[in-house]
Amino acid sequence: MAGNAPLREPVPSVETRERKGLKKGLYLLPSAFTAANIGMGYYAVMAVMRGFQLLKPGAVDLLRATEQFDNASRAIGWAILFDALDGRIARLTKTTTEIGIQFDSIADVLTFGIAPAVLVYAWGYGSAFQAGSQLQRGVLQTGWESQLDKLGWFLSFMFLICGAFRLARFNVQASRPRTLAEGTAKVDKKNFVGLPIPMAAGLLAAVVHFSPRPLVSFESSYLYSTLLMALVATLAALMVSTIRYSSFKTVGAGNRSTIKAMPLIAAAGMLLWLFSRYVLLAIVAAYVLHGPLSRLASLFQVRRPKEGQ
Repeated sequence: MAGNAPLREPVPSVETRERKGLKKGLYLLPSAFTAANIGMGYYAVMAVMRGFQLLKPGAVDLLRATEQFDNASRAIGWAILFDALDGRIARLTKTTTEIGIQFDSIADVLTFGIAPAVLVYAWGYGSAFQAGSQLQRGVLQTGWESQLDKLGWFLSFMFLICGAFRLARFNVQASRPRTLAEGTAKVDKKNFVGLPIPMAAGLLAAVVHFSPRPLVSFESSYLYSTLLMALVATLAALMVSTIRYSSFKTVGAGNRSTIKAMPLIAAAGMLLWLFSRYVLLAIVAAYVLHGPLSRLASLFQVRRPKEGQ
């Protein structure tokens, strides 16, 4: 009987199937940029290993080692771009997922934690305190050189640990929005708590890119290595601090903001292309410094008394 005939589900149209396929493709786009981020981190580590091997006593090739260290620093710089794009694309296309957030954090630990920590050790204090004593004087490490080499190991390790902790704290804060006085939950999109790990890694990569020749080849290699270790320790402390840094997530959010931001972005891109060693170091150093300077300026601001007091 016609009344007992089973109901058939409507067949989706070709346009509906295409729309679903496009939506699935959009979910893969941010992950593709995250995968590129991981690829750059892997390449950076491999380049550092090759560069450090070229500093072995008896087979030193400073020219090729310099090239490998510069390639590693450039890879970290490209990874920063991919890391910025994957989150922005996910927000614009509304394809943010929990697994994407965790995938991005794992990628950041490799590219902005392990890669720069190994890079500054091999390019900087590792080659100076370990290979430097053999390259320059043909003798084994002295007692204090050995201790400084171990200190370098420790500082690179702490940079990695502090960066991983910074990422874990960011994920927790993002999943648990702060509660305002009115009782509504809100995520602070304008600021980061602590120095973001991509910027910490970016400053180390910018220093290497500015002067990619290994520190062991300089006469004052021990002095430069000591200053580099101080920089690594400072960046590690800034990452786990409570100093606020601008996120720039709201830049270009509106139509008017986009029109104003586009010329600045184009100018910055052209300057980076032409004078990458100078401009990149200046931009990243300014970002790293603006957090502590803003905190210091806030301490000297005169607080106005509230009305009625």
